Amino acid sequence: MNKDDIEESSAPLIEHLAELRTRLIWSVLAFVIAMVACFTVAEPILEFLFQPIADILRERGEDPRLIFTAPQEKFFTLIRVSVVVGFGLAFPVIAHQMWRFVAPGLYRTEKNAFLPFLVASPLLFLAGAAFAHFVVTPLAMRFFIGFSDVVPALASILAGTEPGVEPGTNDRLQTVFLGSVKESLDLGLKFIFAFGLCFQLPVLLTLMGKAGLVSAEGLGNMRKYAMVGILVLAALVTPPDVITQLILFTVVYGLYEVSIQLVKLVERKRERERDLRAEGLWDDEAEDDPEDRQE
Repeated sequence: MNKDDIEESSAPLIEHLAELRTRLIWSVLAFVIAMVACFTVAEPILEFLFQPIADILRERGEDPRLIFTAPQEKFFTLIRVSVVVGFGLAFPVIAHQMWRFVAPGLYRTEKNAFLPFLVASPLLFLAGAAFAHFVVTPLAMRFFIGFSDVVPALASILAGTEPGVEPGTNDRLQTVFLGSVKESLDLGLKFIFAFGLCFQLPVLLTLMGKAGLVSAEGLGNMRKYAMVGILVLAALVTPPDVITQLILFTVVYGLYEVSIQLVKLVERKRERERDLRAEGLWDDEAEDDPEDRQE
């Protein structure tokens, strides 16, 4: 290979790197703008995330208050909320920039295969996050905070004293819930991310079906193992409350069944294309012609 050949081969690489830099700059700029915008309303966002805890405390007749134990804790909590929510708001722009970078290197069939999943994935994540915030988190908070009433009551019964004695009337240690802003936010975000990722199951299995890594028949035969795995997952990411675990199991297993139907659709489409090729009605060159790639 002579010097001219080396220079010609390196030119496209330099162009791709320059385009990647441009896409990354736009992505980072969108993220920074979204994060700053979210920081201006971080307090209402934080109140929204803490709403399940506040509702439980009101049900218990307590003041809906959370404490911070370090001078900088509240500030960095607002920063964290701004980063997480800002990334979520900027994700469409980031995904669009990444898609614009990789799309010219894909054939039409590849674009048609991946584009629906790029749209479905964030929507399913939002659905999982909403399910976690409005259903799972209230159940979990009710269990964890209410557990502080169960233990003293059992201790009183075992000690032979009357449950519900007013604080200060005996020498028994009293415990009350003083929720930390940081710890409460950590628990809420863990639920949101856990369920958001669980709701990606149809996207993951359908992509694997398109790649030929799984089949509808194989997924159907794995039902009993999937049920055990989902039950283990429910036990790990939810409080030791049977109702919450059953809710998670029902939702995730329902997504598993939906995934099987989606893989069936993928297989039927693949069979139709195979039949058209056998009849000579499917033009592979037209579908995979490099001239069809968009600039």
